[in-house]
Amino acid sequence: MTDSKYFTTTKKGEIFELKAELNSDKKEKKKEAVKKVIASMTVGKDVSALFPDVVNCMQTDNLELKKLVYLYLMNYAKSQPDMAIMAVNTFVKDCEDPNPLIRALAVRTMGCIRVDKITEYLCEPLRKCLKDEDPYVRKTAAVCVAKLHDINAQLVEDQGFLDTLKDLISDSNPMVVANAVAALSEIAESHPSSNLLDLNPQSINKLLTALNECTEWGQIFILDCLANYMPKDDREAQSICERVTPRLSHANSAVVLSAVKVLMKFMEMLSKDLDYYGTLLKKLAPPLVTLLSAEPELQYVALRNINLIVQKRPEILKHEMKVFFVKYNDPIYVKLEKLDIMIRLASQANIAQVLAELKEYATEVDVDFVRKAVRAIGRCAIKVEQSAERCVSTLLDLIQTKVNYVVQEAIVVIKDIFRKYPNKYESVIATLCENLDSLDEPEARAAMIWIVGEYAERIDNADELLESFLEGFHDESTQVQLQLLTAIVKLFLKKPTETQELVQQVLSLATQDSDNPDLRDRGYIYWRLLSTDPVAAKEVVLAEKPLISEETDLIEPTLLDELICYIGTLASVYHKPPSAFVEGSRGVVHKSLPPRTGSSESAESPEAAPSAGQAAEQPAVIPAQGDLLGDLLNLDLGPPVSGPPLAASSVQMGAVDLLGGGLDSLLRSDVGGSPAMGGSGFTAPGPAAPAGMGAPLGSGLGDLFDLTGGVGTLSGSYVAPKTVWLPAMKAKGLEISGTFSRQVGAISMDLVLTNKALQVMSDFAIQFNRNSFGLAPAAPLQVHAPLAPNQSVEISLPLNTVGSVMKMDPLNNLQVAVKNNIDVFYFSTLYPLHILFVEDGKMERQMFLATWKDIPNENEAQFQIKDCSLNADAVSNKLQGSNIFTIAKRNVEGQDMLYQSLKLTNGIWVLAELRIQPSNPSFTLSLKCRAPEVSQYVYQAYDAILKN
Repeated sequence: MTDSKYFTTTKKGEIFELKAELNSDKKEKKKEAVKKVIASMTVGKDVSALFPDVVNCMQTDNLELKKLVYLYLMNYAKSQPDMAIMAVNTFVKDCEDPNPLIRALAVRTMGCIRVDKITEYLCEPLRKCLKDEDPYVRKTAAVCVAKLHDINAQLVEDQGFLDTLKDLISDSNPMVVANAVAALSEIAESHPSSNLLDLNPQSINKLLTALNECTEWGQIFILDCLANYMPKDDREAQSICERVTPRLSHANSAVVLSAVKVLMKFMEMLSKDLDYYGTLLKKLAPPLVTLLSAEPELQYVALRNINLIVQKRPEILKHEMKVFFVKYNDPIYVKLEKLDIMIRLASQANIAQVLAELKEYATEVDVDFVRKAVRAIGRCAIKVEQSAERCVSTLLDLIQTKVNYVVQEAIVVIKDIFRKYPNKYESVIATLCENLDSLDEPEARAAMIWIVGEYAERIDNADELLESFLEGFHDESTQVQLQLLTAIVKLFLKKPTETQELVQQVLSLATQDSDNPDLRDRGYIYWRLLSTDPVAAKEVVLAEKPLISEETDLIEPTLLDELICYIGTLASVYHKPPSAFVEGSRGVVHKSLPPRTGSSESAESPEAAPSAGQAAEQPAVIPAQGDLLGDLLNLDLGPPVSGPPLAASSVQMGAVDLLGGGLDSLLRSDVGGSPAMGGSGFTAPGPAAPAGMGAPLGSGLGDLFDLTGGVGTLSGSYVAPKTVWLPAMKAKGLEISGTFSRQVGAISMDLVLTNKALQVMSDFAIQFNRNSFGLAPAAPLQVHAPLAPNQSVEISLPLNTVGSVMKMDPLNNLQVAVKNNIDVFYFSTLYPLHILFVEDGKMERQMFLATWKDIPNENEAQFQIKDCSLNADAVSNKLQGSNIFTIAKRNVEGQDMLYQSLKLTNGIWVLAELRIQPSNPSFTLSLKCRAPEVSQYVYQAYDAILKN
């Protein structure tokens, strides 16, 4: 008889009977009783009163009985912690049982009993099991460490279990390796800063060896771990790719996607000229295609991941268009996803095939699918210019079918085609006008009205057509009302004599009879424009429209890079980073792809140790560049919280985490001063990145100079002219230009925001990514009124240097996110280093001399400043305006030598010698600094200041 009989009893005095049976001398009776207890527990009855009696049954050699008792124990230990201690002795004994299955069972149960009181008793047995001779016990113990860490992290660290886990990565058994990796990954996830999985080429080699022999789940753990590794160069990346590639042919789709993730990540480091790169692209296509022959739910997950892969590297699947053709029995969610990928892969080579397929779909029965297919035809026209004509004729054929929703979608996409290719396909307007009466959806009506207004001069009865819409003006949706208002004003400006009545009618409807503020405001603006300055009205309303971009629904590049790191997880299905949907205390670590080949990360220079007797200044260490724009994604772009000011020179830069809610309250405000005007679009070549910095200063050694140095008068810091940082084409109509400046100790970013879109922009906010010098906004971005189309606003944003620090390449790179009511936009710019030169950067002469001697000669860099015709005094004055101070000046053999010092906001000193020959327009600049990576950018600042 099966075990179902245990679930059928419902006696009254059951607990009492079970108690008696549990204490029976007969083994069989005991086993039956425990089974009854477990059955009662499973259906939700409270059998906790039997705890001591069940625990007594632990002392048995019968594996089945032991498993049942352990199951009971896991369930009730939490509610009976004092009783659970009774079981400890048995655990300790079972962990030394000759049978490895019992040892493993004991250690597994120990991990599942989440009771603080007994965790410390379990450390000894766990330590033994981690070093057990049987791999089954070791692999179970590895997972137990992760569970124990979740209950009491401090205990695990004190007991040295984490080091034992790291040793298990070198275990001879692949399953033990996989479980050790899984446990360490789990612990590292809850403690992002711990750097537990400190991977190096040797440990990677061990993981790759284990990869071939462990179970599919083990393979996934190892592949996910590999994906977090950063190879030191492209050769190592290639060798890892070669060893991971065989996983692509695995039967389990999760293993395949994890392997794809590793390959997609490491391909970033391979040069596209390599033969291997081409081979890898070819190898990636078949497994992805195979995933599409699975059941629909798996297909959907595969398609969502393929959607990301195609956006990152369309060349992988460019020849596989046919597998994305829709089958008649595909569920709608698969159909829509396939359509999306088809459009992404559409190119001149396959467009005929794609269009034939899309035309077929437009006659299907599923309304949502048909709508998307019609839109897809329009997107193809916009994406592949050569196909536009064919797409337009296909759309006209579909309009002739007179199927209501097909006609409406077609009109919406034709409007976009007109905007992409002006003055090309307007001959079809007549056909569109015939279908006016059948339009009942707001988007289609609005599109049709836009077409009539935009091309009013080509449509004889444009006024009648628009008048027909006016009849039910108040019943229309806001979208249609706004479009109708603009269209009639356009019509009036094109044919003023015939449409005066019409325009007055629509303006009074919009302003006097409407309670929608958007509509009213637009009506009043038009009314005033038309009544005060018709010429200006014409320029505003009939202005040249910007062309629309090809693919409007592409994922923003930095988000795409982050999502590629999450292939095969929920993030890749939602197309959102985990921080957008994972709640809870665990910090979600932002991931990013490795830097592409060619952008070499420069090695950190060894920090010069301050010699004895020197007043060493606290060195500010800049962390290495870890992730790029990841941090800007999904931030609450709120204002920074300011705390007490700190002396800029002695700030020890801690890497303050930008994640969470806007900038942390850990950020401190900048050193005094008022917001400054000005700024810079300063482009500077050359990679370099700073290392441990800080200038120990020497003790005075007598003045060797003929010190007759002059101090100039303050002439004001140099401000570079504004340049465009974010063109309107890339930011849905928002153009940002700007520059940086420093005045009276305050740094500011001067911005001009211009709205080149057709809608009002509001709710502006700004955020910086971590950067080399901790630049961060010191106040929110204040745009006091909504920004209307074709309007600009100038803003001076005060900055401070107490944000999170991360070494960038180039060093002065600043990555910025700007949010408005439309979207979040990203751009990066280079700031000139002189905005970081502080006002107390004048070193004492003796100190200068000692420091110059103390800095090793290999840290000296020489540069030429060409085409500069200033004399020594003018140079000195000009540089002092930007906080580069002349300490001494002397004349040697007819050439002037200026000795100068400057100090950066993070306390780094730079010493300079500038040689000026009166007849020679080229100056020689020698720079000495304990962080030589800075020199290149200091030279660029000198060059910019002296030449402007």
